[in-house]
Amino acid sequence: MDARDVIKRPVITERSSDIMMDKKYTFEVDPRANKTEIKSAIEEIFGVKVQKVNTMNYKPKFRRFGRHEGFKPKRKKAIVQLTPESKELDFFEGV
Repeated sequence: MDARDVIKRPVITERSSDIMMDKKYTFEVDPRANKTEIKSAIEEIFGVKVQKVNTMNYKPKFRRFGRHEGFKPKRKKAIVQLTPESKELDFFEGV
């Protein structure tokens, strides 16, 4: 898998912005990606050193739309901790 295929998007929530102070960043990743692929993708895209990767799998959620039923897609979230000497990531450059 290509590095851009592994990392889908950053997750920006109140909790994830609180842990950015500790150089921990949250990303939505491909559900098939493992921790080593996530680590190498972050290092390749952003040019930083990754210390640790924690992942969480979310089951598909059941949803109803009127009389139609279905499931939302399953997803995977990764919290990436950078080394103390690496630079910080800035998601809000142009704001």
